[in-house]
Amino acid sequence: MTETTQTRSVPQGGATKQRSPEYRLAADALRGLRQDLFHDAFAYRPLPRAGADGAARRGPGRMREYAAWTPHAVVVALGVVAMLFALASTDRAGLLSLLSGLLALGPVLLTLVRPVGAFWCSLAASAVALVFAGTSGWGDWPWLPGSFLTHLMVLTVVALRTRPRAAAWMWVMTAAYGFVAESLFGWDHYSTDVGPMLILSALILLAVTVRHIRREAQQEVTAQQTVTEAERSRRTLLEERTTIARELHDVVAHHMSVVAIQAEAAPYRVENPPPELEKAFATIRENAVAALTELRRVLGVVRAEDYEAPDAPQPTLADLDALLANVREAGLEVTKTVTGAVRELPQGVELSAYRIVQEALSNTLRHAPGADARVEIGYVLGGLGLRIVNGPPPAPHLVKPSPGAGHGVTGMRERVSMLGGEMTAGPAADGGHEVTVFLPVPAGATTGEGGA
Repeated sequence: MTETTQTRSVPQGGATKQRSPEYRLAADALRGLRQDLFHDAFAYRPLPRAGADGAARRGPGRMREYAAWTPHAVVVALGVVAMLFALASTDRAGLLSLLSGLLALGPVLLTLVRPVGAFWCSLAASAVALVFAGTSGWGDWPWLPGSFLTHLMVLTVVALRTRPRAAAWMWVMTAAYGFVAESLFGWDHYSTDVGPMLILSALILLAVTVRHIRREAQQEVTAQQTVTEAERSRRTLLEERTTIARELHDVVAHHMSVVAIQAEAAPYRVENPPPELEKAFATIRENAVAALTELRRVLGVVRAEDYEAPDAPQPTLADLDALLANVREAGLEVTKTVTGAVRELPQGVELSAYRIVQEALSNTLRHAPGADARVEIGYVLGGLGLRIVNGPPPAPHLVKPSPGAGHGVTGMRERVSMLGGEMTAGPAADGGHEVTVFLPVPAGATTGEGGA
């Protein structure tokens, strides 16, 4: 019995694996048909208001609220047009005429809440309307004029609300209904509707499908652009943080090296130093060397393979005049104003201030060639203030502005945020651009090699 069972199961499994591509294609097609037109065909899917997807028109509050119902009003208007056309095209009066109008109106209105079900109701209403059709010239088979217009409207609305594959299946089912009705029940009727119905519906569904594909492509492009912009901003931020970490590594490493050297040399500057003092200086040197080693281990990982630490200390505000001279040689008229009592600040603040001024002037050269600029530095009690302002570029200028990558402002904000400061950047009153920065400095926080 076991051998018999195995003998039957193996061919069955093999047959399943050896099914032809045509069979799989047909099975997938039937599965798509069942999913699009039969599964939950009469599920409740109300048409959303235009405001839900941002399609509402701008205007006063009342008008904006009314505009949100524009799609619903359009569908109702189409249903009324189909009903009036059905009433005008029938030769029956009384209840039969009213029934003909309702059969044209109902499927169109049903698209507002049950779109797929409205398609099936439209086919059913077309067949029912034939039963009550008159004998006038309007009675072409298998769609009455009202049913013809209703079904085209239903196909259009349902195709707009579903996927392109569902639109293709609706066209196939419409063709199947037309040929079946004509073959089985239209032997004594003159049929002129199947061809026009299929041609018109194919054109309408093709236009709707193209609209669907275009909208999806636009959404994908927008989403991709959003992701790309987010990734670009994130990469810019990480690159700037890496640059800042490198610079801080060099600054702190320089000062820790100075501390270690001075601690080692201090005992030799004192004649007959006591053992406690020698031990204290030795401890200071050991801690400085240990801190320097740990600093290089932790922050050294942010260095690129081709990055080389600068031989000289990082620039400070004392080097700003050289920077301004270099910028003037590039064609930018820039002036510097210093207010307050000039004092030596922590080197991290000095370095960040220098880089911010450097980047702001670089942005002026890129985005406003030919404009003049002002650099204002204010030493106040609680920190350092910077203001870099450039005027609008002159209208007739040979050098065109460069769009840039938008990394400069991001880097400046990152430096300011690292120091707990504040920054604003935006257009100035005269049409130029202004960058205002405040970098806080605790009272008494100064630095210098001599003080280290």
